[in-house]
Amino acid sequence: MRTLLRRVIRGAGQTAVLVTHSALDALVLADRVVVLTDGRVVEQGSTREVLARPRTAFTARIAGLDLVPGTAGDGGLLAPDGTVVAGRVEGAVAGEPAVAVFPPSAVAVFAERPKGSPRNVLPVRLAAIEPRGDVVRLRAAAAPGGPAWVDGLAADVTPAAVADLGVEPGADLWFAVKATEVMIHAGNPERPVPQFGRVVPG
Repeated sequence: MRTLLRRVIRGAGQTAVLVTHSALDALVLADRVVVLTDGRVVEQGSTREVLARPRTAFTARIAGLDLVPGTAGDGGLLAPDGTVVAGRVEGAVAGEPAVAVFPPSAVAVFAERPKGSPRNVLPVRLAAIEPRGDVVRLRAAAAPGGPAWVDGLAADVTPAAVADLGVEPGADLWFAVKATEVMIHAGNPERPVPQFGRVVPG
């Protein structure tokens, strides 16, 4: 259906509006996307740019990415609770609103706090276990005494890894992400981008 729809739209040389919750639909069919949350435009731009560099948690979820909001700093993001999320800063200005973005596949999961090279090590409580093709998605909730902003973060691991962990929802775990896997860019998740102009009846 996507192939047929793309052929019809491009063959007719017309502009079409497609409403979807599928990132695949957007990537295959759209040149530009507009993301709506609670009836407001929160992001807009080229499809690739919006899905690769989301500014809000809603868009990140559509794109299949984890997102942490905060303030840009030297070599990282300062999360709302003061935790520093280390990563590659690209276009974010120190002291300005920014977001840290990384794929769930970059998240390693441990039953005990890991030692070694990961600079981003976060305590989480396992909220859900979701089969997704050949991987299993572990969805996080805030752990007692841990940062609240980890709620909703995801890690994609193999079924064997889940078996080795021997966990179920409610278990306390550690999510670890290498700084090289985290991209930090400008964004303000609290303030939507300007909406399209409206005609006001007069």
